[in-house]
Amino acid sequence: MKVLVVGGGGREHALAWKIAQSPRVQLVYLAPGNGGTAASRSYRNVAPEALADFACSEAIDLTVVGPEAPLSAGIVDRFLERGLRIFGPSGAAAQLEGSKDFAKAFMQRHAIPTAHSRTFSEASAARDYVRSHGAPIVIKADGLAAGKGVVVAQTVAQALDAIDQMLILGKLGAAGARILVEDFLVGEEASFIVMSDGEHVLPLATSQDHKRLLDDDLGPNTGGMGAYSPAAVVTPAIHARVMREIMLPAIAGMAAEGTRYTGFLYAGLMIGADGQLHTLEFNCRLGDPEAQPILMRMQSDLVELLESAIDGRLEQAEVTWDRRVALGVVIAAHGYPEAPRRGDLIESLPADGADCLVFHAGTRLQQDGLLTDGGRVLCVTALGENVRAARRRAYQAVSQVRFAGMQFRTDIGQRAIGAGAR
Repeated sequence: MKVLVVGGGGREHALAWKIAQSPRVQLVYLAPGNGGTAASRSYRNVAPEALADFACSEAIDLTVVGPEAPLSAGIVDRFLERGLRIFGPSGAAAQLEGSKDFAKAFMQRHAIPTAHSRTFSEASAARDYVRSHGAPIVIKADGLAAGKGVVVAQTVAQALDAIDQMLILGKLGAAGARILVEDFLVGEEASFIVMSDGEHVLPLATSQDHKRLLDDDLGPNTGGMGAYSPAAVVTPAIHARVMREIMLPAIAGMAAEGTRYTGFLYAGLMIGADGQLHTLEFNCRLGDPEAQPILMRMQSDLVELLESAIDGRLEQAEVTWDRRVALGVVIAAHGYPEAPRRGDLIESLPADGADCLVFHAGTRLQQDGLLTDGGRVLCVTALGENVRAARRRAYQAVSQVRFAGMQFRTDIGQRAIGAGAR
């Protein structure tokens, strides 16, 4: 069979890598893919235009959508109208990520635990609310902002500046034309991702992302600077509660409102020291960089799981995991996240091995070599018997990467080690 993966980041490279392992798959296309997928004989990069036409003409058997933007734009609806098999939520269902205001109201309607918030489109009202509420406080753009629409303001001044940047200066464009001002929560963050066929839910391995640019969770929020799986903070008891209190009500709630949800569903969690759960956000896709360690640990045939979900028989599916820990370190371009530089020559990369892979994200292949072509350039992902071993192997490989201006965190997984994770 032939499979199309929509997207060109590290998540899509990992999806293509895992899909290509299925004995049923003849070829994986990526639209548009990246320099890493262009350099491999296992994949074929194609233009990201008129993809439904492409899927028809090339007799694509299955399409998987990686990023949020095409999902919100209704790519799934267009494929289904043409009788094409595709995994992902409809445009209406993708509002769970496309509008934080929609998601917040949905969670309130279905008693899904989340932080209190207020929505504003007028800067003066938002500023008054922040002054009366105090800090720390969280400012979120309502729309899609490529992981850069959340400001965790430690002071009132920072919050007011974030409001001005979004509502007055239009820094995030239409995505920031409406904002949520949300209570600040204290605890440990984790990523919880499931697959759904609209009725049944299959949980994937847990993971923990590192959002801040710099070590010790300092600096601006990014799309994610690294992740590891499993997340020790998600104990079996917490796992059961997340399914019972968040994921199952979300899928049932969407169905009850006439919008069945088929696809990956990601809940960003805040787990308090007392075990209290809150949903920070919903994403309608695999996380990035969470997908890389999760898919490295997956032992089951991903194509079989995807087809089970499309056919509405996910309750019959089972997924098995490598017992080892996987840890990924993102290497970003100079100037990321505000103004990433493109076009730097990637001078050296470690060779892929059974326990360590380099997933490409912001790269492009030209005659003069492999160049940087985005903010997050690579995600070096390794397996190990525990967090410490996976971390050691990943950073060993990171040390072999060379390009001008590269930046990465040196503490991915370190807090888990300090907390006694295996």
